[in-house]
Amino acid sequence: MIGVVNVTLSVPQELYALMKKHPEIKWTEVMRRAAADFAEKVEKDEFKQYAYAKSVEDWSGADELFEF
Repeated sequence: MIGVVNVTLSVPQELYALMKKHPEIKWTEVMRRAAADFAEKVEKDEFKQYAYAKSVEDWSGADELFEF
């Protein structure tokens, strides 16, 4: 990866204890994938809202294109 930065994450004590019980899991990778998936969803949702708003101006059936 190019341009990698470190991020500090705070989790509840109970979650930390559970994570420590499973050292075989690469928690950094789990968090990285979760963040990427969530960011992708946010981007798609923002696009849906933008496209919906623009489409409604010209086509009353635009709401059928997207599931909200």
